[in-house]
Formats: sequence, C-alpha cells, structure tokens
Amino acid sequence: MEYNLEAEGHQTENLLDGLRSYWGVRSSSYSRQNIEELNNWKKEAWRQLILKYAPKKKCLKILDVGTGPGFFAINLALAGHQVSAVDVTEEMLACAGENADAYGAEVAFLPYDGAALPFPDESFDLVVSRNVLWNVEEPFETLKEWKRVLAKGGRMVYFDANWYLYLFDEEQKVRHEAAHKRYRELYPEAVHDKIGSKQAQRLEDIAKNLPLSKEHRPKWDEEALTEMDMELVKVLPDVGDFVWDEEEKVHEAATPLFLICAEKK
Repeated sequence: MEYNLEAEGHQTENLLDGLRSYWGVRSSSYSRQNIEELNNWKKEAWRQLILKYAPKKKCLKILDVGTGPGFFAINLALAGHQVSAVDVTEEMLACAGENADAYGAEVAFLPYDGAALPFPDESFDLVVSRNVLWNVEEPFETLKEWKRVLAKGGRMVYFDANWYLYLFDEEQKVRHEAAHKRYRELYPEAVHDKIGSKQAQRLEDIAKNLPLSKEHRPKWDEEALTEMDMELVKVLPDVGDFVWDEEEKVHEAATPLFLICAEKK
C-alpha cells in the first residue's frame, strides 16, 4: 500500500478543538451508555472478545486509547489487568475517573494531545480502542504511535466502522438510508437520533474533514498495518452479533463493526 502521509496533513487546532468540544458535550450521555454496558451482558461479551485476541498473560499491561467514559479500561481492570487510559477530552476523563471509582477499578487516566502518547517505547502488551481511529486526522501516524508503545509480541485490538462513508459513497448512502428507514419502521417509539439533530449535524460536518470517512474499511486498516510491518492476526468484518443488541443491529445494519487484531513483530 502506498499511503501519502503528507495528504493526511497535520492535526489542526480547529479540528481537534471541534472534536474535543463535541465529545465534551457528549460526555454525560455517553457515560450513561457506558454504565448501562457495565451493568448488562455486554460487559462480559466485550471482555471475552478482547481477551480472546490479546496476548496470553495473566496480568496484561493495557493501554486504552480514546477511553471516553472508561468502559474498556474499567472492564479490563476489573478482570485483573494493569490498565492505563488516555483521552483528549477533559470531560470524558472526568466521567471515566468517577466511573472507575464507582466500580472500584484501578485505572491510570491521563490526558493526551491526540498525537504523541505519553509513554515510553514498548510499555504495553495490549492497546485497545473502540470507535476512535475514524476521529483522528492522521490515522496512519496514530497507528504507528500505537505500535511504538507496544512491546515485541504485543498486540493492538481495536474496533471501528465506516461510520461516515455514506457522505462520500452513493451505494453506502443507499444502504445507510434503507437501514435507518427499517429501524424507524421496527422501532417507531425509539429515539432515532439519540444525540440530537444539531449534535448529529455537527459531528457529520466534522466527519467530512476526516480522512477515514471516505476510506473503505477494514481494507484501509489492513493495508496500513501491513505497510508498517505489523502482523495481521485477525480481521473480523462484523462483530455486531457478539456485542450489539437487536435494536443496534437494525440501526447499524449498513455499518458493521469490525475488529482488527495486529501483532508487533
């Protein structure tokens, strides 16, 4: 894969500030969503899925990138692992700290600038993230940074989707609209736009300027990781059956959640 790093540009303050502002507003509602997951079947489902592809150690040193309100970090800390977690949004980190205290989970939460992780080389056995990489302006450099902090034989296990491909791909737009139409038919009483129309439009406007919005993934991820000499261990194009409820499966039918597991050689 030939990937033009210059085409990614540099992390602009305006875009990063926009993302921080958006996720800052979302922090309370997203935290409630994470707490629901920590109190239902999803807690164990996510834990099993992550650890299935993690290095086989009794106590892993784990980094959760873009932790948000701390679901992955808290979940894995409660499973007996040593967890650090970072996020660019102060409000998210505040929620994560409160949630960790409430569940008795020991996690080191740290802010970071969205570019350089505040850790030495080869600090972790496992890097995890959920719905994070699509948010960044330099995804290739971000993956390289995740690789840098992994020990040899360490793995990254992350989850994402083609959330905004419908803005650039007409076929995906048709699938996206069809899925949402079916959702409204099957769940007429549900709040279709759970984040509010203004916030949804705001995030869509931000997504138009993010490079991965227009890429077909996980193909992009496979090519990027291969180029940086990571060993692809597993690519699952759709893990929704494992971690989504029936309503989510309908709502996101056009946008399957994929898993990437890659190992540092």
